[in-house]
Amino acid sequence: MRITSALAAAAILTLAAACGGGGGGGSSSAPNEPVKINFLSLAWQKESVAANKQLVDEWNKANPNIQVTYVQGSWDNVNDQLVTQFAGGTAPDVIHNDSPALSGFASDGYLLDLKDKLPSELKSDISQSAWDTVTFDDGKGGQGVYGVPFLQESQVIIANKKLLDAAKVRIPTADDPWTWDEFSEAAKKMTKDGSYGVAWAMKSPVNKTLNLALNFGGTFFQTSGGKTTVKVGPEEREVLQRIHDQLYKDKSADPDALGQGTADPLPAFYKGKFAMLPAGVYLRQQVVEQAPDGFEWVTLPAPKGTSAQQGAVSQTLSIAQESEHPDEAMKFISFFLNGTNQAKLAKGDWLLPTSQKAAADPAMTTEENGWDVATASAKNLVVAPFLKVNGFDEWKSKVATPALQEYFANKITIDQAAAKLVEDGNKVLERYQR
Repeated sequence: MRITSALAAAAILTLAAACGGGGGGGSSSAPNEPVKINFLSLAWQKESVAANKQLVDEWNKANPNIQVTYVQGSWDNVNDQLVTQFAGGTAPDVIHNDSPALSGFASDGYLLDLKDKLPSELKSDISQSAWDTVTFDDGKGGQGVYGVPFLQESQVIIANKKLLDAAKVRIPTADDPWTWDEFSEAAKKMTKDGSYGVAWAMKSPVNKTLNLALNFGGTFFQTSGGKTTVKVGPEEREVLQRIHDQLYKDKSADPDALGQGTADPLPAFYKGKFAMLPAGVYLRQQVVEQAPDGFEWVTLPAPKGTSAQQGAVSQTLSIAQESEHPDEAMKFISFFLNGTNQAKLAKGDWLLPTSQKAAADPAMTTEENGWDVATASAKNLVVAPFLKVNGFDEWKSKVATPALQEYFANKITIDQAAAKLVEDGNKVLERYQR
């Protein structure tokens, strides 16, 4: 992300001031005074912000000797803010971010390796596949853990129940999802009378398609002899081709949705213009809040290929390397991310907890608003190989996004799209491997 406005620049100064002076964000304390820790939170949904602040208040009341200050940040410019703060010695002690951002900060020495600080209860409660998303080279020939993963997103299908029932298609379950062939057939059955079976919102196509590509073993990158290059073979093409076929061969996908963001097609969805919307699990919240009275909808699992695997990205809490109170910061994180509290945070963000205890919470397994299907989808999440590629963000923004947009708009062939992804992509990666 790049800061492009005076407002964003001002946000840096505001946040830096809020986090105080050097030495772990100004968290040093005078003798006999409580240890002071700054916690940068990126929670933004109303329920989520409330849950975050409630947990901080609970901690502060129970721990008078370790006081946590809640600092509100924004996903829009957090990494630019952190670059400024790390360089100036004003970074918060506890930092909320997502797993793809950790690699660069860890390699620059800004984040503390937590592997020897994690309490056994916290470590065992979170699945290894989630820990894999925050594990990177430690620069000493080993592997370090640079954050605690706590929320994840999966892809699901939000569907109009009335149109599903009318088409008499088999309703997929978490244990028996549709295959991609079944999904395509269902979309065709629900395409009639001016309505479509599915809408693919592809304004930002990379995360959705790359994460689903793991259904067929598509990784998009390969490493040999220490050098990483882009790969677009049969496995990587499967999902791309199937979505393209729905648009132009089957004509079962609504073309009007193609250039839209994830939530943009919702008004048309409520009107029955299409039956199914593949999206991240978090979109369920907007459906709950916005759907007209009487509108019936269900959450379906994403289709499966040779497997049901999807790429996992975790929201994380890390500790700044320069924090003067890393042990106290770890104690706070352990409280904040215990099973009970993760369930509250996941409910507030409409995402999936990494905690096994949280996933078993009745609030996470109820059929209401599709929580049972959403939570069950977490078992299919694996670390996405492409998120550990140095230079992935630039490849995504400068190469993959425009190439896939052109392909889905039917302006170039899949061979041409593959050539752009590989040839232009390798030029980007080369700069990161010199």
